[in-house]
Amino acid sequence: MSSIPQTQHKLPRPLSLSLQTNGPSQNDHTSSGTAPKSQKQMTKAERREIQERQRAAKAAKAAEAGPQTGGPTAKPPRSAAPAPSNSKKSGKGSESPLQARGSLAAGPSVPSSKSTKESKAAAAAEEAAGRSRGLRIFSHFALQKPAGHVAKGDVHPAIVRLGLMFAEFEICGANARCIATLSIFKRVIQDYTTPPNNTLSRHLMTHLSVQIGHLVSARPMSVTMGNAIRQLKLEISGSDIDLPEQDAKDALCDKIDNYIRDRIIIADQVIQETAMKKIHDGDVVLTYARSTVVQKVLLEAWAEGTQFSVIVVDSRPMLEGKRLLSVLVAASIPCTYVLLPALGSVISEVSIVLVGAHSIHSNGAVFSRAGTALVAMMAKQHSVPVVVCCETYKFSEGVPLDSFTKNELAPPGDPFSSFPRSRSPTSLVIQNQPNLEILNPLYDLTPPSSISAVVTEAGVIPPDSISSIPLALGRLV
Repeated sequence: MSSIPQTQHKLPRPLSLSLQTNGPSQNDHTSSGTAPKSQKQMTKAERREIQERQRAAKAAKAAEAGPQTGGPTAKPPRSAAPAPSNSKKSGKGSESPLQARGSLAAGPSVPSSKSTKESKAAAAAEEAAGRSRGLRIFSHFALQKPAGHVAKGDVHPAIVRLGLMFAEFEICGANARCIATLSIFKRVIQDYTTPPNNTLSRHLMTHLSVQIGHLVSARPMSVTMGNAIRQLKLEISGSDIDLPEQDAKDALCDKIDNYIRDRIIIADQVIQETAMKKIHDGDVVLTYARSTVVQKVLLEAWAEGTQFSVIVVDSRPMLEGKRLLSVLVAASIPCTYVLLPALGSVISEVSIVLVGAHSIHSNGAVFSRAGTALVAMMAKQHSVPVVVCCETYKFSEGVPLDSFTKNELAPPGDPFSSFPRSRSPTSLVIQNQPNLEILNPLYDLTPPSSISAVVTEAGVIPPDSISSIPLALGRLV
């Protein structure tokens, strides 16, 4: 008989333990004599679990209230939501954990509009990242800047206009960009006024740095622009501080004019006289894209009475060869126009290849319009001499190994601008597609092994002797 009371005494204890395991309420704490855990005593996981239960309970109540009223479920105001810290300390105005778990089991939870918006935004960001993942390795290429980029600092209006023309590729070519930059700098210098307690030789360089930064933000600086700006800063730093301000500005403008005349205009004339001797009667001259120096060489050779024909090879997206073709045809020069994929069909008829250059480097490599390397390699395969016409102010002491490290992206253009089509142009548009990225590198690197000679104003130089250009010019590049 003594064992029966012991069994009756032990029966209720597992029930109380199960209730405490599911979550003690305020009455259980009072009957058991244990105080509830405070906010600081709870772990982060426990606090998060209680918050999730309360959100689920509120969502279930909103779902039950919606069908009863016949309208959509209304989002409860933020002030009506009980704070988790108050529910744990006082236990008033909120459900107990047992009630929260019961309501969660009673019906499915309905996500709030805020969480839905957040999930949609996260999905959109993930989708955008997935679209750009394919060409992420080309993200270091200089992208085309929007036309309406904002000028920062004291930027001259002429510089803003020039930056827009650079960004929209209205001014292309190394010589054209360099001449345009130096011409605008003459206006900037003439409109400049030295502040009090400053000298022109120091403050003008700071003023020009702002203008240069704006041009670089519109489009990366070319090698020719870098060399010309470096020479201009050298002239500014060496100006006489005792010279009147207007006289000093006039002297700087004269030196800019001398640089354009000596390093570009006269240099092109010397290159014309040298390169035209490489063209003979009956030759077939092949050129790629458009180079102003090559254009002058062909026109000068034709004006001297040499009878030859020209094959103009062109490629998208810029199709610069069309401009060269129109000039040569207007001068009555026999021309043939082909695109780059058809190069193999005409290369066997070519006598000499004349191309221009964006820059030339100390190892003899030529940085030029994308496609030049293919033309030079194809010509070498067929034993056709490749002659590069390049001014010495395009020399760079850098040694690039490929065209991937530093390059630009050309504007996409219209891929169907001259294609015969039977459908409407709107049905052929391929831009702004979610799974399409248009990649048009602007330059490529021609190895020195594919170049026969480089014609400069200093003479005809073999590719392996390009590093002697600074020494031949007195280290004035």
